[in-house]
Amino acid sequence: MRAQILQDMENEQKAAEQAAIQAARPAGPREVDLTAAPMVGRVMFRSALTGPDLVLPKEEMEAHIEAFLLSQLHSEPAMTAALMIYTLNRSPDALKQCIDTIGKYLENISMHPREEKYRRIRASNKVLQERVLSQRGAEEFLQAAGFRRMMVETPDNTNEEFLVFEPGSEVDTDQLADLREILQNAEPIRPELDRSVRIFYPSPNAMKMSVPDEFFRVSAEELRREQQAKKEAVEQLGMLRTREMRERDRIKELRRYRYCLIRVRFPDGILLQGIFAAHEKLSAVFAFIAENLVSDWIPFSLASSTGHALTDDSSSLAELNLAPASLLNLMFDSAVMADIASAKGVKLQSPYVKPELMAAISSL
Repeated sequence: MRAQILQDMENEQKAAEQAAIQAARPAGPREVDLTAAPMVGRVMFRSALTGPDLVLPKEEMEAHIEAFLLSQLHSEPAMTAALMIYTLNRSPDALKQCIDTIGKYLENISMHPREEKYRRIRASNKVLQERVLSQRGAEEFLQAAGFRRMMVETPDNTNEEFLVFEPGSEVDTDQLADLREILQNAEPIRPELDRSVRIFYPSPNAMKMSVPDEFFRVSAEELRREQQAKKEAVEQLGMLRTREMRERDRIKELRRYRYCLIRVRFPDGILLQGIFAAHEKLSAVFAFIAENLVSDWIPFSLASSTGHALTDDSSSLAELNLAPASLLNLMFDSAVMADIASAKGVKLQSPYVKPELMAAISSL
């Protein structure tokens, strides 16, 4: 019975979302009182490497991840070095060049195991220096693969430093294939945004939200000055803006924000707050709410503080004009709730969020 009810509710919800998908959106970015006393501290991050209990600012979490990887080099050198290459370097193009070049070194050795020239790389080689050793973790991976820095006598009777692959040993082609696979399939370890979940009692100050400068790609003060200058230009010059100009301004507006503070007001007035990346989809907000509900299977809808239904869950929070901060109202469909109560004998009642959250409730 429950499965059928849920299926019917899901079908109804999808139909409602499709009907409302073209509904009018707010005309511009939501106004936020940036001069109020801060309600949000620093944006915090966590990592799957260290578990959910450790949360740090982004730069500190990145340093923590790097320290963790370095500590693992002795136990899993190849895998750890590959993770370092992907995690500690930022340029996608340089990263690809590094991976491709190391892969080619290993492939050449595998294909020509008895040819000494493929097992030696001059340390001063321009390609090695610019494409490989310029990337953090690359030399550690070469060492894990079997390369050693050695002084080698050259044909002109001078000693020069080379990276030599496993001097004096036979080539294990299976091992080289495994190393190439590790290098190609590793993924970066990135800090994950912590929602910094807060729960508040009902408050007339629900709309008053202040966010720190790190929510913006420009500072709050710079944003205020720019908005004021634009307003004055329009008023003084009666600026005529083409569709292209408006679209360019819209894209510029979307890129202003890094993060978005979302505060959700339940029917009983309780406020649930979380932090999102501005590029995250509305679906992430729905998922965040659901995972904090006592009954996560009960459907709900969201509306902006102005009453606009939010149903386009494929759009980003910035595109929906919810950044840098917004208050959303959560609603349960009374007819659906009546059907559930009739079918299951269960009545949805306040508080709607999990008891462990309610235990940490505070006042705004």
